Amino acid sequence: MGSRQVSQSWQGMRITVAGLGVSGVSAARALAGLGAVVTVVDGGDSASHRERAAGLAEEGISVRLGDAATLPEGTGLVVTSPGWKPDSPLFAAAAEAGVDVVGDVEIAWRLRDLDGRKPAPWLAVTGTNGKTTTTQMLASILRAAGLRTAAVGNIGTPIIDVVLGEEPYGDLDVLAVELSSYQLHWAPSLRVHSAAVLNLAPDHLDWHGSMEAYAADKGRIYEGNTVACVYNAADPATEDLVREADVEEGCRAIGFTLGTPGPSQLGVVEGILVDRAFVADRQKNAQELAEVGDVSPAAPHNIANALAAAALARAFGVEPRAVRDGLRAFTPDAHRIAHVADVDSVAYVDDSKATNTHAAAASLASYDSIVWIAGGLAKGASFDELVRGSAERLRGVVLIGAERHLIAEALARHAPEVPVVDLDRTDTGAMSAAVREAAGLAKPGDTVLLAPACASMDMFTNYNKRGEAFAEAVRELAAERA
Repeated sequence: MGSRQVSQSWQGMRITVAGLGVSGVSAARALAGLGAVVTVVDGGDSASHRERAAGLAEEGISVRLGDAATLPEGTGLVVTSPGWKPDSPLFAAAAEAGVDVVGDVEIAWRLRDLDGRKPAPWLAVTGTNGKTTTTQMLASILRAAGLRTAAVGNIGTPIIDVVLGEEPYGDLDVLAVELSSYQLHWAPSLRVHSAAVLNLAPDHLDWHGSMEAYAADKGRIYEGNTVACVYNAADPATEDLVREADVEEGCRAIGFTLGTPGPSQLGVVEGILVDRAFVADRQKNAQELAEVGDVSPAAPHNIANALAAAALARAFGVEPRAVRDGLRAFTPDAHRIAHVADVDSVAYVDDSKATNTHAAAASLASYDSIVWIAGGLAKGASFDELVRGSAERLRGVVLIGAERHLIAEALARHAPEVPVVDLDRTDTGAMSAAVREAAGLAKPGDTVLLAPACASMDMFTNYNKRGEAFAEAVRELAAERA
Protein backbone atom coordinates (compact mmCIF):
# COMPACT_ATOMS: atom_id res chain seq x y z
CA MET A 1 0.00 0.00 0.00
CA GLY A 2 1.11 3.55 -0.62
CA SER A 3 1.34 6.12 2.13
CA ARG A 4 -2.08 7.64 2.72
CA GLN A 5 -3.62 10.14 5.07
CA VAL A 6 -4.81 8.33 8.22
CA SER A 7 -8.41 9.10 9.11
CA GLN A 8 -9.16 9.55 12.81
CA SER A 9 -12.30 7.46 12.34
CA TRP A 10 -10.13 4.37 11.76
CA GLN A 11 -7.25 5.14 14.14
CA GLY A 12 -7.35 2.66 17.03
CA MET A 13 -10.65 1.08 15.95
CA ARG A 14 -10.80 -2.64 16.73
CA ILE A 15 -11.82 -4.46 13.56
CA THR A 16 -12.31 -8.18 13.05
CA VAL A 17 -11.75 -9.47 9.50
CA ALA A 18 -13.50 -12.76 8.70
CA GLY A 19 -11.49 -14.94 6.36
CA LEU A 20 -7.84 -15.32 5.39
CA GLY A 21 -8.40 -15.39 1.63
CA VAL A 22 -7.43 -12.78 -0.95
CA SER A 23 -10.07 -10.20 0.00
CA GLY A 24 -9.60 -10.80 3.75
CA VAL A 25 -5.84 -10.29 3.61
CA SER A 26 -6.32 -7.20 1.44
CA ALA A 27 -8.85 -5.70 3.88
CA ALA A 28 -6.72 -6.51 6.91
CA ARG A 29 -3.64 -4.81 5.48
CA ALA A 30 -5.57 -1.78 4.31
CA LEU A 31 -7.29 -1.22 7.65
CA ALA A 32 -4.11 -1.80 9.66
CA GLY A 33 -2.41 0.76 7.42
CA LEU A 34 -5.08 3.27 8.46
CA GLY A 35 -4.30 2.74 12.12
CA ALA A 36 -6.97 0.20 13.01
CA VAL A 37 -6.25 -2.68 15.39
CA VAL A 38 -7.03 -5.70 13.22
CA THR A 39 -7.67 -9.32 14.11
CA VAL A 40 -8.26 -11.88 11.35
CA VAL A 41 -10.26 -15.01 12.19
CA ASP A 42 -10.47 -18.16 10.08
CA GLY A 43 -11.71 -21.66 10.83
CA GLY A 44 -8.86 -23.25 8.90
CA ASP A 45 -5.49 -24.18 10.36
CA SER A 46 -3.56 -25.68 7.45
CA ALA A 47 0.06 -25.05 6.54
CA SER A 48 -1.01 -22.43 3.98
CA HIS A 49 -3.20 -20.72 6.60
CA ARG A 50 -0.30 -20.59 9.03
CA GLU A 51 2.02 -19.21 6.35
CA ARG A 52 -0.39 -16.37 5.53
CA ALA A 53 -0.95 -15.72 9.22
CA ALA A 54 2.80 -15.43 9.79
CA GLY A 55 3.06 -12.87 7.00
CA LEU A 56 0.33 -10.73 8.55
CA ALA A 57 1.83 -11.07 12.02
CA GLU A 58 5.02 -9.45 10.70
CA GLU A 59 2.86 -6.43 9.86
CA GLY A 60 1.35 -6.28 13.35
CA ILE A 61 -1.92 -7.95 12.42
CA SER A 62 -3.25 -10.63 14.81
CA VAL A 63 -4.60 -13.85 13.30
CA ARG A 64 -6.73 -16.43 15.11
CA LEU A 65 -6.92 -19.78 13.32
CA GLY A 66 -9.25 -22.71 14.00
CA ASP A 67 -12.02 -20.61 15.57
CA ALA A 68 -14.38 -18.81 13.24
CA ALA A 69 -17.29 -18.46 15.68
CA THR A 70 -16.06 -16.34 18.60
CA LEU A 71 -16.11 -12.56 18.28
CA PRO A 72 -12.84 -11.05 19.57
CA GLU A 73 -13.36 -8.86 22.61
CA GLY A 74 -13.78 -5.16 21.92
CA THR A 75 -14.63 -5.56 18.21
CA GLY A 76 -16.24 -2.42 16.81
CA LEU A 77 -16.72 -3.61 13.22
CA VAL A 78 -16.63 -6.93 11.38
CA VAL A 79 -15.38 -7.01 7.78
CA THR A 80 -16.31 -10.25 6.05
CA SER A 81 -14.92 -12.03 3.04
CA PRO A 82 -17.57 -12.60 0.34
CA GLY A 83 -18.07 -16.33 0.83
CA TRP A 84 -19.02 -16.28 4.50
CA LYS A 85 -22.74 -17.04 4.88
CA PRO A 86 -25.02 -14.52 6.60
CA ASP A 87 -25.96 -17.14 9.21
CA SER A 88 -22.35 -17.72 10.29
CA PRO A 89 -21.99 -17.93 14.10
CA LEU A 90 -19.50 -15.04 14.09
CA PHE A 91 -22.11 -12.76 12.59
CA ALA A 92 -24.75 -13.91 15.08
CA ALA A 93 -22.31 -12.98 17.85
CA ALA A 94 -21.74 -9.60 16.18
CA ALA A 95 -25.49 -8.95 15.96
CA GLU A 96 -25.92 -9.81 19.62
CA ALA A 97 -23.14 -7.36 20.49
CA GLY A 98 -24.62 -4.64 18.25
CA VAL A 99 -21.63 -4.72 15.87
CA ASP A 100 -22.09 -4.06 12.15
CA VAL A 101 -20.94 -6.58 9.54
CA VAL A 102 -19.81 -5.24 6.14
CA GLY A 103 -17.72 -6.48 3.21
CA ASP A 104 -14.52 -5.33 1.55
CA VAL A 105 -16.49 -3.48 -1.16
CA GLU A 106 -18.27 -1.46 1.51
CA ILE A 107 -14.93 -0.57 3.10
CA ALA A 108 -13.53 0.47 -0.29
CA TRP A 109 -16.58 2.66 -0.88
CA ARG A 110 -16.12 4.38 2.47
CA LEU A 111 -12.41 4.94 1.80
CA ARG A 112 -12.67 6.14 -1.80
CA ASP A 113 -12.36 9.87 -0.95
CA LEU A 114 -9.79 9.45 1.82
CA ASP A 115 -7.18 11.68 0.17
CA GLY A 116 -9.64 14.54 -0.18
CA ARG A 117 -9.82 14.47 -3.97
CA LYS A 118 -12.95 13.77 -5.97
CA PRO A 119 -13.10 9.97 -6.22
CA ALA A 120 -13.39 8.12 -9.52
CA PRO A 121 -16.98 7.12 -10.35
CA TRP A 122 -17.87 3.41 -10.37
CA LEU A 123 -19.58 1.65 -13.27
CA ALA A 124 -20.77 -1.64 -11.79
CA VAL A 125 -21.74 -5.02 -13.26
CA THR A 126 -23.49 -8.02 -11.73
CA GLY A 127 -25.60 -10.96 -12.92
CA THR A 128 -25.64 -14.72 -12.69
CA ASN A 129 -23.41 -15.10 -15.75
CA GLY A 130 -21.20 -12.90 -17.90
CA LYS A 131 -20.02 -10.49 -15.18
CA THR A 132 -16.30 -10.86 -15.74
CA THR A 133 -16.47 -10.70 -19.53
CA THR A 134 -18.74 -7.65 -19.46
CA THR A 135 -16.54 -5.86 -16.93
CA GLN A 136 -13.44 -6.55 -19.03
CA MET A 137 -15.22 -5.37 -22.18
CA LEU A 138 -16.26 -2.20 -20.36
CA ALA A 139 -12.70 -1.50 -19.23
CA SER A 140 -11.45 -2.07 -22.79
CA ILE A 141 -14.00 0.43 -24.14
CA LEU A 142 -13.12 3.00 -21.48
CA ARG A 143 -9.41 2.65 -22.30
CA ALA A 144 -10.18 3.05 -26.00
CA ALA A 145 -11.85 6.34 -25.08
CA GLY A 146 -8.58 7.50 -23.51
CA LEU A 147 -9.83 7.17 -19.94
CA ARG A 148 -7.69 5.97 -17.05
CA THR A 149 -9.48 2.97 -15.62
CA ALA A 150 -9.11 -0.44 -13.97
CA ALA A 151 -11.26 -3.58 -13.90
CA VAL A 152 -11.65 -4.48 -10.23
CA GLY A 153 -13.77 -6.23 -7.60
CA ASN A 154 -14.93 -9.82 -7.99
CA ILE A 155 -12.87 -9.97 -11.18
CA GLY A 156 -9.75 -10.74 -9.16
CA THR A 157 -8.21 -7.42 -8.11
CA PRO A 158 -9.60 -6.46 -4.67
CA ILE A 159 -11.08 -3.01 -4.95
CA ILE A 160 -9.46 -1.94 -1.68
CA ASP A 161 -6.07 -2.53 -3.31
CA VAL A 162 -6.98 0.02 -5.99
CA VAL A 163 -8.52 2.58 -3.65
CA LEU A 164 -5.46 2.46 -1.35
CA GLY A 165 -2.85 1.41 -3.90
CA GLU A 166 0.50 2.85 -4.90
CA GLU A 167 -1.06 4.56 -7.91
CA PRO A 168 -3.17 7.46 -6.61
CA TYR A 169 -6.84 6.48 -6.84
CA GLY A 170 -7.78 10.09 -7.47
CA ASP A 171 -5.82 9.96 -10.74
CA LEU A 172 -8.26 7.41 -12.22
CA ASP A 173 -11.14 8.66 -14.32
CA VAL A 174 -13.54 5.77 -13.75
CA LEU A 175 -13.62 2.18 -12.44
CA ALA A 176 -15.20 -0.90 -14.06
CA VAL A 177 -16.37 -2.91 -11.06
CA GLU A 178 -17.57 -6.51 -11.07
CA LEU A 179 -19.73 -7.30 -8.03
CA SER A 180 -21.03 -10.67 -6.87
CA SER A 181 -24.27 -11.16 -4.97
CA TYR A 182 -22.15 -11.90 -1.87
CA GLN A 183 -20.34 -8.58 -2.14
CA LEU A 184 -23.55 -6.65 -2.73
CA HIS A 185 -25.17 -8.25 0.32
CA TRP A 186 -22.46 -6.74 2.52
CA ALA A 187 -22.30 -3.26 0.88
CA PRO A 188 -25.24 -1.28 2.29
CA SER A 189 -24.03 2.24 1.45
CA LEU A 190 -22.82 1.57 -2.12
CA ARG A 191 -24.18 4.16 -4.57
CA VAL A 192 -22.62 3.99 -8.06
CA HIS A 193 -22.74 6.14 -11.21
CA SER A 194 -24.43 3.46 -13.33
CA ALA A 195 -24.92 -0.29 -13.02
CA ALA A 196 -26.05 -3.33 -14.99
CA VAL A 197 -27.73 -6.58 -13.97
CA LEU A 198 -27.05 -8.90 -16.90
CA ASN A 199 -29.39 -11.77 -16.03
CA LEU A 200 -30.92 -13.67 -13.12
CA ALA A 201 -31.08 -17.44 -12.71
CA PRO A 202 -30.97 -19.71 -9.65
CA ASP A 203 -27.43 -19.84 -8.26
CA HIS A 204 -25.83 -19.81 -4.81
CA LEU A 205 -29.23 -20.45 -3.26
CA ASP A 206 -27.56 -22.41 -0.46
CA TRP A 207 -25.90 -19.11 0.55
CA HIS A 208 -28.82 -16.72 0.05
CA GLY A 209 -31.57 -19.07 1.22
CA SER A 210 -34.01 -18.36 -1.61
CA MET A 211 -34.25 -17.03 -5.15
CA GLU A 212 -36.01 -13.95 -3.81
CA ALA A 213 -33.14 -13.16 -1.44
CA TYR A 214 -30.59 -13.79 -4.20
CA ALA A 215 -32.40 -11.41 -6.57
CA ALA A 216 -32.77 -8.78 -3.86
CA ASP A 217 -29.01 -8.80 -3.24
CA LYS A 218 -28.33 -8.46 -6.97
CA GLY A 219 -30.78 -5.55 -7.08
CA ARG A 220 -28.80 -3.65 -4.47
CA ILE A 221 -26.45 -2.61 -7.29
CA TYR A 222 -29.11 -0.21 -8.59
CA GLU A 223 -29.64 1.62 -5.28
CA GLY A 224 -28.71 5.28 -5.59
CA ASN A 225 -27.61 5.08 -9.24
CA THR A 226 -27.21 8.57 -10.66
CA VAL A 227 -27.25 8.15 -14.46
CA ALA A 228 -28.36 4.71 -15.72
CA CYS A 229 -29.75 1.38 -14.54
CA VAL A 230 -28.99 -1.09 -17.34
CA TYR A 231 -31.23 -4.16 -17.59
CA ASN A 232 -31.70 -7.14 -19.91
CA ALA A 233 -34.89 -6.76 -21.96
CA ALA A 234 -34.99 -10.55 -22.43
CA ASP A 235 -34.96 -11.11 -18.65
CA PRO A 236 -37.94 -9.29 -17.08
CA ALA A 237 -36.64 -9.98 -13.58
CA THR A 238 -33.78 -7.55 -14.19
CA GLU A 239 -36.19 -4.80 -15.21
CA ASP A 240 -38.28 -5.53 -12.11
CA LEU A 241 -35.20 -4.80 -10.01
CA VAL A 242 -34.85 -1.41 -11.71
CA ARG A 243 -38.48 -0.58 -10.89
CA GLU A 244 -37.92 -1.47 -7.25
CA ALA A 245 -34.69 0.53 -6.88
CA ASP A 246 -34.47 3.90 -5.15
CA VAL A 247 -32.35 5.95 -7.57
CA GLU A 248 -31.30 9.56 -7.94
CA GLU A 249 -33.65 11.95 -9.69
CA GLY A 250 -33.08 11.77 -13.47
CA CYS A 251 -31.51 8.30 -13.48
CA ARG A 252 -32.78 6.34 -16.51
CA ALA A 253 -33.68 2.71 -17.16
CA ILE A 254 -31.68 1.51 -20.17
CA GLY A 255 -32.42 -1.87 -21.76
CA PHE A 256 -30.31 -4.06 -24.01
CA THR A 257 -31.68 -6.61 -26.46
CA LEU A 258 -30.43 -8.92 -29.20
CA GLY A 259 -33.34 -7.68 -31.32
CA THR A 260 -34.21 -4.28 -32.73
CA PRO A 261 -34.00 -1.77 -29.87
CA GLY A 262 -36.80 0.50 -28.84
CA PRO A 263 -36.25 3.99 -27.44
CA SER A 264 -33.91 3.95 -24.40
CA GLN A 265 -32.43 0.63 -25.50
CA LEU A 266 -29.33 -0.74 -27.20
CA GLY A 267 -29.75 -3.62 -29.63
CA VAL A 268 -28.84 -5.23 -32.94
CA VAL A 269 -30.05 -4.26 -36.41
CA GLU A 270 -28.79 -6.22 -39.45
CA GLY A 271 -25.54 -7.18 -37.75
CA ILE A 272 -24.90 -3.74 -36.27
CA LEU A 273 -24.87 -2.88 -32.55
CA VAL A 274 -26.91 0.29 -32.23
CA ASP A 275 -27.79 2.80 -29.51
CA ARG A 276 -31.27 4.34 -29.16
CA ALA A 277 -30.68 5.46 -25.59
CA PHE A 278 -27.88 8.02 -25.56
CA VAL A 279 -28.77 9.91 -28.73
CA ALA A 280 -30.69 13.04 -29.56
CA ASP A 281 -34.37 12.30 -30.34
CA ARG A 282 -34.18 8.61 -29.44
CA GLN A 283 -37.75 8.16 -30.71
CA LYS A 284 -36.47 8.52 -34.28
CA ASN A 285 -32.70 8.17 -34.25
CA ALA A 286 -30.14 5.43 -33.60
CA GLN A 287 -26.36 5.53 -33.41
CA GLU A 288 -24.20 2.77 -34.90
CA LEU A 289 -21.64 1.53 -32.36
CA ALA A 290 -19.97 -1.58 -33.78
CA GLU A 291 -20.53 -4.64 -35.91
CA VAL A 292 -21.39 -8.06 -34.50
CA GLY A 293 -18.08 -9.23 -36.00
CA ASP A 294 -16.25 -6.83 -33.65
CA VAL A 295 -17.36 -9.03 -30.72
CA SER A 296 -15.22 -12.10 -29.99
CA PRO A 297 -16.63 -14.68 -29.81
CA ALA A 298 -19.82 -13.53 -31.54
CA ALA A 299 -22.06 -15.96 -29.62
CA PRO A 300 -25.48 -14.51 -28.72
CA HIS A 301 -24.82 -14.28 -24.98
CA ASN A 302 -21.49 -12.56 -25.64
CA ILE A 303 -23.14 -10.00 -27.90
CA ALA A 304 -25.51 -9.32 -25.00
CA ASN A 305 -22.47 -8.79 -22.77
CA ALA A 306 -21.07 -6.33 -25.30
CA LEU A 307 -24.32 -4.38 -25.41
CA ALA A 308 -24.41 -4.12 -21.62
CA ALA A 309 -20.80 -2.91 -21.54
CA ALA A 310 -21.55 -0.41 -24.30
CA ALA A 311 -24.59 0.88 -22.40
CA LEU A 312 -22.53 1.57 -19.27
CA ALA A 313 -19.79 3.24 -21.32
CA ARG A 314 -22.29 5.40 -23.18
CA ALA A 315 -23.87 6.35 -19.84
CA PHE A 316 -20.45 7.70 -18.91
CA GLY A 317 -20.28 9.75 -22.11
CA VAL A 318 -18.01 7.55 -24.22
CA GLU A 319 -18.08 8.23 -27.96
CA PRO A 320 -19.34 5.53 -30.40
CA ARG A 321 -15.92 4.98 -32.00
CA ALA A 322 -14.45 3.96 -28.61
CA VAL A 323 -17.13 1.29 -28.22
CA ARG A 324 -16.09 -0.26 -31.52
CA ASP A 325 -12.36 0.05 -30.84
CA GLY A 326 -12.70 -1.31 -27.30
CA LEU A 327 -14.67 -4.36 -28.43
CA ARG A 328 -12.16 -5.07 -31.19
CA ALA A 329 -9.29 -4.86 -28.70
CA PHE A 330 -10.94 -7.15 -26.15
CA THR A 331 -9.66 -10.72 -25.77
CA PRO A 332 -11.79 -13.04 -23.61
CA ASP A 333 -10.25 -15.03 -20.78
CA ALA A 334 -9.50 -18.72 -21.19
CA HIS A 335 -12.26 -21.33 -20.71
CA ARG A 336 -15.03 -19.00 -21.86
CA ILE A 337 -16.44 -20.52 -25.05
CA ALA A 338 -12.86 -20.85 -26.35
CA HIS A 339 -12.21 -22.73 -29.59
CA VAL A 340 -9.45 -25.27 -28.88
CA ALA A 341 -9.01 -27.04 -32.22
CA ASP A 342 -10.70 -28.67 -35.21
CA VAL A 343 -10.11 -32.41 -35.45
CA ASP A 344 -11.52 -34.34 -38.44
CA SER A 345 -13.81 -31.39 -39.24
CA VAL A 346 -15.25 -31.37 -35.72
CA ALA A 347 -14.81 -28.21 -33.58
CA TYR A 348 -13.79 -28.64 -29.93
CA VAL A 349 -14.87 -25.77 -27.66
CA ASP A 350 -13.95 -25.19 -24.02
CA ASP A 351 -16.58 -23.41 -21.93
CA SER A 352 -15.56 -24.84 -18.57
CA LYS A 353 -16.64 -21.49 -17.05
CA ALA A 354 -20.25 -22.60 -17.65
CA THR A 355 -20.62 -23.80 -14.06
CA ASN A 356 -24.42 -23.49 -13.84
CA THR A 357 -27.42 -24.24 -16.03
CA HIS A 358 -27.96 -20.65 -17.15
CA ALA A 359 -24.41 -20.35 -18.48
CA ALA A 360 -24.60 -23.78 -20.11
CA ALA A 361 -27.86 -22.85 -21.85
CA ALA A 362 -26.24 -19.78 -23.39
CA SER A 363 -23.29 -21.87 -24.53
CA LEU A 364 -25.45 -24.62 -26.04
CA ALA A 365 -27.53 -22.01 -27.89
CA SER A 366 -24.39 -20.91 -29.75
CA TYR A 367 -24.09 -24.07 -31.88
CA ASP A 368 -26.42 -26.09 -34.10
CA SER A 369 -25.21 -29.67 -33.68
CA ILE A 370 -23.45 -30.55 -30.43
CA VAL A 371 -21.83 -33.43 -28.61
CA TRP A 372 -22.11 -32.15 -25.07
CA ILE A 373 -19.67 -32.97 -22.25
CA ALA A 374 -21.36 -32.19 -18.95
CA GLY A 375 -21.51 -33.00 -15.25
CA GLY A 376 -19.85 -32.28 -11.92
CA LEU A 377 -21.34 -30.81 -8.75
CA ALA A 378 -24.90 -29.65 -9.38
CA LYS A 379 -25.14 -27.19 -6.45
CA GLY A 380 -28.81 -28.11 -6.04
CA ALA A 381 -29.70 -27.30 -9.64
CA SER A 382 -32.41 -28.90 -11.79
CA PHE A 383 -31.54 -29.73 -15.40
CA ASP A 384 -34.98 -30.24 -16.94
CA GLU A 385 -35.33 -26.77 -18.43
CA LEU A 386 -31.77 -26.81 -19.77
CA VAL A 387 -32.18 -30.19 -21.50
CA ARG A 388 -35.66 -29.39 -22.79
CA GLY A 389 -34.43 -26.17 -24.38
CA SER A 390 -31.33 -27.74 -25.93
CA ALA A 391 -32.56 -31.22 -26.96
CA GLU A 392 -32.86 -30.50 -30.68
CA ARG A 393 -29.22 -29.38 -30.84
CA LEU A 394 -27.79 -32.50 -29.19
CA ARG A 395 -26.19 -35.21 -31.33
CA GLY A 396 -24.84 -36.94 -28.24
CA VAL A 397 -23.90 -36.43 -24.60
CA VAL A 398 -20.94 -37.60 -22.49
CA LEU A 399 -21.48 -37.35 -18.73
CA ILE A 400 -18.77 -37.10 -16.07
CA GLY A 401 -18.67 -36.10 -12.43
CA ALA A 402 -20.26 -36.86 -9.10
CA GLU A 403 -23.82 -35.75 -9.87
CA ARG A 404 -24.02 -36.64 -13.56
CA HIS A 405 -27.07 -38.84 -12.81
CA LEU A 406 -29.18 -35.70 -12.44
CA ILE A 407 -28.42 -34.69 -16.03
CA ALA A 408 -28.91 -38.30 -17.19
CA GLU A 409 -32.38 -38.32 -15.65
CA ALA A 410 -33.30 -35.04 -17.36
CA LEU A 411 -32.03 -36.41 -20.68
CA ALA A 412 -34.15 -39.55 -20.25
CA ARG A 413 -37.22 -37.39 -19.68
CA HIS A 414 -36.72 -34.76 -22.38
CA ALA A 415 -34.28 -36.16 -24.97
CA PRO A 416 -34.62 -39.95 -24.82
CA GLU A 417 -33.45 -40.37 -28.42
CA VAL A 418 -30.07 -38.69 -27.82
CA PRO A 419 -27.18 -41.16 -27.29
CA VAL A 420 -25.65 -40.81 -23.81
CA VAL A 421 -22.28 -42.11 -22.61
CA ASP A 422 -22.22 -42.22 -18.80
CA LEU A 423 -18.61 -42.30 -17.62
CA ASP A 424 -18.65 -43.71 -14.11
CA ARG A 425 -15.52 -41.78 -13.13
CA THR A 426 -14.62 -38.72 -11.11
CA ASP A 427 -10.82 -38.89 -11.48
CA THR A 428 -9.03 -36.16 -13.42
CA GLY A 429 -8.13 -38.65 -16.15
CA ALA A 430 -11.81 -39.00 -16.97
CA MET A 431 -11.62 -35.91 -19.17
CA SER A 432 -9.38 -37.65 -21.69
CA ALA A 433 -11.84 -40.54 -21.88
CA ALA A 434 -14.73 -38.08 -22.23
CA VAL A 435 -13.10 -36.34 -25.20
CA ARG A 436 -12.50 -39.69 -26.94
CA GLU A 437 -16.08 -40.79 -26.34
CA ALA A 438 -17.31 -37.45 -27.69
CA ALA A 439 -15.14 -37.82 -30.78
CA GLY A 440 -16.78 -41.18 -31.41
CA LEU A 441 -20.25 -39.60 -31.33
CA ALA A 442 -19.40 -36.52 -33.42
CA LYS A 443 -19.84 -36.13 -37.19
CA PRO A 444 -18.09 -33.60 -39.47
CA GLY A 445 -19.59 -30.16 -38.84
CA ASP A 446 -20.47 -30.92 -35.20
CA THR A 447 -19.12 -29.13 -32.12
CA VAL A 448 -17.85 -31.04 -29.12
CA LEU A 449 -18.71 -28.63 -26.32
CA LEU A 450 -17.47 -28.73 -22.74
CA ALA A 451 -20.19 -26.74 -20.96
CA PRO A 452 -20.58 -28.73 -17.74
CA ALA A 453 -23.50 -26.83 -16.14
CA CYS A 454 -21.90 -27.86 -12.85
CA ALA A 455 -19.10 -26.88 -10.52
CA SER A 456 -15.77 -28.63 -10.91
CA MET A 457 -14.56 -29.35 -7.39
CA ASP A 458 -15.57 -33.02 -7.39
CA MET A 459 -12.80 -33.70 -9.94
CA PHE A 460 -10.67 -30.57 -10.33
CA THR A 461 -9.31 -27.71 -8.22
CA ASN A 462 -11.38 -25.22 -10.22
CA TYR A 463 -13.00 -24.70 -13.62
CA ASN A 464 -9.66 -23.51 -15.05
CA LYS A 465 -8.04 -26.89 -14.33
CA ARG A 466 -11.05 -28.64 -15.84
CA GLY A 467 -10.77 -26.58 -19.01
CA GLU A 468 -7.03 -27.20 -19.21
CA ALA A 469 -7.63 -30.96 -18.95
CA PHE A 470 -10.15 -30.75 -21.80
CA ALA A 471 -7.79 -28.72 -24.00
CA GLU A 472 -4.91 -31.12 -23.33
CA ALA A 473 -7.10 -34.11 -24.21
CA VAL A 474 -8.14 -32.42 -27.46
CA ARG A 475 -4.51 -31.70 -28.36
CA GLU A 476 -3.62 -35.37 -27.72
CA LEU A 477 -6.48 -36.45 -29.96
CA ALA A 478 -5.38 -34.06 -32.70
CA ALA A 479 -1.79 -35.32 -32.52
CA GLU A 480 -2.91 -38.94 -32.86
CA ARG A 481 -5.04 -38.20 -35.90
CA ALA A 482 -2.65 -35.85 -37.64
